[in-house]
Amino acid sequence: MTAATHETAAPARSAAQPDSAPRARKVRSREERSLGASIALHGTLILATLIAAFPVVWIFFISLGPKDAWQQPSEVLDKLSLHNYSDVLSHSDLPKWFLNTVIVAGGTTALGVFLAATAGYAVSRMKFPGSRQLMWTFLVTQMFPSIVLIVPLYLLMSDLDLLDNYLGLILAYSTTAVPFCAWMMKGYFDTIPKEIDEAGRVDGLTPFGTFWRLIVPLARPGLAVTAFYSFLTAWGEVAYATQFMQSDHYTLAVGIRTFAQDQRPDWAWTSATAIIITIPAAIVFMLVQRSLVSGLTAGGTKS
Repeated sequence: MTAATHETAAPARSAAQPDSAPRARKVRSREERSLGASIALHGTLILATLIAAFPVVWIFFISLGPKDAWQQPSEVLDKLSLHNYSDVLSHSDLPKWFLNTVIVAGGTTALGVFLAATAGYAVSRMKFPGSRQLMWTFLVTQMFPSIVLIVPLYLLMSDLDLLDNYLGLILAYSTTAVPFCAWMMKGYFDTIPKEIDEAGRVDGLTPFGTFWRLIVPLARPGLAVTAFYSFLTAWGEVAYATQFMQSDHYTLAVGIRTFAQDQRPDWAWTSATAIIITIPAAIVFMLVQRSLVSGLTAGGTKS
């Protein structure tokens, strides 16, 4: 074959290569989206929002009406008032239940954040025997539903005299919150350069001093997610609080059940209490919402 033949064959192959190469899929920008597609997209989002918000709005609407508002919702607009809220606050144990829940949820949040952060940092930075087994143990505990742990936890707390005790319930909630949060914090600490720890050691800081003074300020988004998850774990939980606490130490989620008696449930007080329960959770969410997205996604990839 002559050199001319090679020269004519090479351009032919090079010309055929672009045809066989896969073409990149063009993604339309917001400006290029058609009017029908935009209407369909926004309509779907609005519908999903209405479906998600309807139960909360309906309960709030019923709580503003008279005692029989759940039977005759059409009369609520003519009798709007905060009477149910004033009644449940002044004629029930709701203030006591609220205080109990704040103590338990606050203690669970503080203990959960501390244990999850220290455990995640230790596994992320230090190599010690059993570190992998520790994290796998955390993962295995998440495979069991919390209801399965009630009997062994009850027997253990009975032996330790922790039944009907704030500390016992806080420790029980921590068994649920800490394993998940420790995995999440470990992934977040992996994204923080180890050179920062080395700089802390050069400056004479102890390992805990490096963690507390240098790493914790950088890990605030992850800590915010951990705090939010630990708080929600304790705030609305029912099973553990029902089994481990007596009436004097009822939490909100358990106390609201006393309004729904078999013979004559008080739906007015129940709906008002349900709205009151959601307010602190909504406030906590608003305080940490800026850190939620970055905290949840930071551990997804390691830099």
